[in-house]
Amino acid sequence: MNDLCVDIGYRSLNHYGEQLCGDHLDIIEQNQNSTVIVLADGLGSGVKACILSTLTSKIISTMVAEGLSLEDCVETIAATLPVCAVRGVAYSTFTIMHIINNETAEIIQYDNPNVILLRNFIHHEYPTTEMTIGGKKVYRSLIRLKEDDIFILMSDGCVHAGIGRANYFGWRREDIATYMETFAHVGYTAKTLATILTDECNKYYGGLPGDDTTACVCRVRKRVPMNMLFGPPSNRDDCNRMMALFFGKEGKHIICGGTTSSIAANYLGKQVKTSLTFDTSGMPPIAEIEGVDLVTEGVITVNKVVEYAKDYLNKNDNYEAWSFGRDGASRICQLLFEEATESNFYVGRAINPAHQNPELPITFSIKMAIVEELAKCLKQMGKRIKVSYF
Repeated sequence: MNDLCVDIGYRSLNHYGEQLCGDHLDIIEQNQNSTVIVLADGLGSGVKACILSTLTSKIISTMVAEGLSLEDCVETIAATLPVCAVRGVAYSTFTIMHIINNETAEIIQYDNPNVILLRNFIHHEYPTTEMTIGGKKVYRSLIRLKEDDIFILMSDGCVHAGIGRANYFGWRREDIATYMETFAHVGYTAKTLATILTDECNKYYGGLPGDDTTACVCRVRKRVPMNMLFGPPSNRDDCNRMMALFFGKEGKHIICGGTTSSIAANYLGKQVKTSLTFDTSGMPPIAEIEGVDLVTEGVITVNKVVEYAKDYLNKNDNYEAWSFGRDGASRICQLLFEEATESNFYVGRAINPAHQNPELPITFSIKMAIVEELAKCLKQMGKRIKVSYF
């Protein structure tokens, strides 16, 4: 196994005036190193398009995940979905990307805009083979993955952005590739790159998308482990064992909580230096311990990270708030969302009496729930998560 992994993120814009999106994207993990991504675009918009695209993506992703060949999947879809009698086009188009052992990408494309590949941060054309499966003309590619490769899957809402308006003939695929080259070297997450692309599409549409618009970005990168310590152990005798396991792990180390940081500092034989600088975010100040990458307050800070994580998985509206912030919650987000590919949580079960005050919000009395929610969000981001309780 190599040390590569694939960061996957996507974002959709609904057709103006529609409650449902006519595009649908499914991501199915076959195992820790192989993933199936299906982007389907239903004909038209609204409920019918939503049903057709969902049906297409679910059928394909489920079949591939169960080990059937992509050819079998396409043949099944060709036999299942009819062709519109009026327009003479398929009721749903699709793009399939099968990441195999984080080494190879097999791509099959049917009537969606061709996948863009940025290699070495510039647009790279890759070979395609034309195939006819079930009477449908599809294009197949087999690409060996390299570090920093960026694949961009799109529905036709991207290339139609601004048609008749800012871009009279739409936003050409080549121009989209050139635009995304600008951000390729920065190190943004796949989700952020997808957000940047769809935001630009929305601008070309004048804020009133004339078509369902979806962008899915797959960014190939090396694995980066992260370790987070949150709360003291329920049994004081476990302190040294917990610290030894935490500091023995490869990667950066984050400590959350005043008592926890004191225990860690004592274990390391160092001092906790608390910052007296308060920023406009209203978050508790951070601290410093020599040998530790980040030291923050506990429940309030981590609860804010969970809020940001939920938004990140949805519309990603708060991206600028945490990506440029210097408070504890923002810095944890930068490390867990953007830098890390896998995280180890070391969670103490000791009860803090201050969190049992009935006048405080309920989230302060359920630290375990905060941790579980954060772990769940990170898994949905495609991160590998391991939680150990003490």
